[in-house]
Amino acid sequence: MGNEALDNIELGEGAEDFEKLLEESFKDSDTKHREQLLNGRIIKINDDHAMVDINLKREAKLDISEIADDQGNVLFKEGDTILLLQNERGRISHKKALKKQRVLDFIAAHKESAEPIDLHGVITHKNKGGYIIEADSIECFMPLSLAAFKPDAKPVGKPVTARVLKMDESRGEVVVSRRAYLNAQRKLRKESIKKLLEAGEVLDATVKRIQNYGMFVEVLGVEGLVHYTEISHKGPVNPAEHYKEGDIVQVKVIDTDKDKNRVSFSIKTAKPNPWQEIADQLEVHDVIKVVVANMENYGAFVDLGNDTEGFLHISEVSWDKGLKHPSEVLQIGQEIEVEVIGIDIENQRLRVSYKNLQPKPFEIFAQEHKVGDVLKGVVTTIKDFGTFIKIGNVEGLLHNEDCTWDRNVSAKKLFNMGDEVEVAVIKIDTENSRLSLSRKALSESPIEAYAKQHQIGDQVEGTVRDIKDFGVFVKIEEGVDALIRTEDLPPLKPEEIKNGDTIKACIVALEPQKGRIRLSVRWLEKQRERDALKSLNSDDDRMTLGDAIKGSFSKK
Repeated sequence: MGNEALDNIELGEGAEDFEKLLEESFKDSDTKHREQLLNGRIIKINDDHAMVDINLKREAKLDISEIADDQGNVLFKEGDTILLLQNERGRISHKKALKKQRVLDFIAAHKESAEPIDLHGVITHKNKGGYIIEADSIECFMPLSLAAFKPDAKPVGKPVTARVLKMDESRGEVVVSRRAYLNAQRKLRKESIKKLLEAGEVLDATVKRIQNYGMFVEVLGVEGLVHYTEISHKGPVNPAEHYKEGDIVQVKVIDTDKDKNRVSFSIKTAKPNPWQEIADQLEVHDVIKVVVANMENYGAFVDLGNDTEGFLHISEVSWDKGLKHPSEVLQIGQEIEVEVIGIDIENQRLRVSYKNLQPKPFEIFAQEHKVGDVLKGVVTTIKDFGTFIKIGNVEGLLHNEDCTWDRNVSAKKLFNMGDEVEVAVIKIDTENSRLSLSRKALSESPIEAYAKQHQIGDQVEGTVRDIKDFGVFVKIEEGVDALIRTEDLPPLKPEEIKNGDTIKACIVALEPQKGRIRLSVRWLEKQRERDALKSLNSDDDRMTLGDAIKGSFSKK
């Protein structure tokens, strides 16, 4: 019997004095027991009654329903002898006689029994002194004082279990007590709980009822709860998915409530702790086989096969950073190999990685491509410093300075998410798994075009764009800058130069492959001096040293 039944009874005071209660129930009821069983012979059967000789020098009238079945078929014929019960008023009944006889047979069969007799039956009706219970094909009497029902209870028509208190053969009556049965159950339960606590061992239990929050099991007549958190080392589980009523499970007692005689059981405690097995046998970086048990947006849970689960975060499912759900790679029930990347025995957590056992996309890319390859990719992310381009299963960075030869144009101005872009590979960093891309490398640079039209020694004019400690940058054409180092500025004074000034110089270095042009004002001045000297030494206007000296004196 479960806790609920024991908690919902009304025992009252003096519940153990059954004999006294029983005798009080029989007061003023002697007339009921002036009944007797006798045999009668059917003399005549009419439509609605039969005449029966009851050997008392008289004939008695018996209603025809007493000897007919439920369909009205008469079961006897004239001359048959039948069993009858005669009450104190002389009325006879065949059906009541059969009930009485069954009671007497029951008493005869059990009167020598040394063990308590508990009957399971249904309360058929209530009389002045108590309740009539039909159990084991006999009618039993349960006095009101021994029923142990709460005042507002309406037990008629409901099943009941009661203990036989008295079997009176002379009266042909079996008296039962629900109170006695419940008290015996309470006592038995207390003794059983005490035994369970003293045993402290693994016990076989029968699943009685399954609820969302757990299931009730019975051990040695004691019913208790296995909470859904005490079923598996994996964590809370739905008991209905693992068990059904009637299953035999192994449990251990983990808690008791002495006031309410309640017991809590655990299935997982009855098993060896799998986390100890993990602590003893597994280490980080070990590779193990698991089965995908469940998936969420944030990752998957994998079954290790020993009543434990590991967690596979979505970031550990694939090298693809764009993965939205584990189901894009895995299936529930799929057996996979994973690498152990974290073990927390205290908190019973195991973290694993699937992607660590898969080829790295960057390694495959590095094997299949080289610097200078021209490839197509898709814009996945746009930042202030540039954009990320996905090529196959890897992403590369297209920095702003590699987007275009125009330094004033950034990736944000050039691209939209999802755009297909053709780029050149300019660096493959296998150590750090970084890929650098360039779009401007696919076209001729302005410096290369400029170099085709100019050479070292050409005189040029540019506008000061930036001033540094080591020199001045000047813009000589759209997209073409040149550097004038500080030592190449004289006769110009660095402190007097400002942005926007126009400077004339000559080309002293032209390196289009490196995107470099250097100018020099100083060399331009020297070139001017050489040109002036050439002019002085020309045949058209030749002057001797003597002429020069004479001229000098003549001015004086």
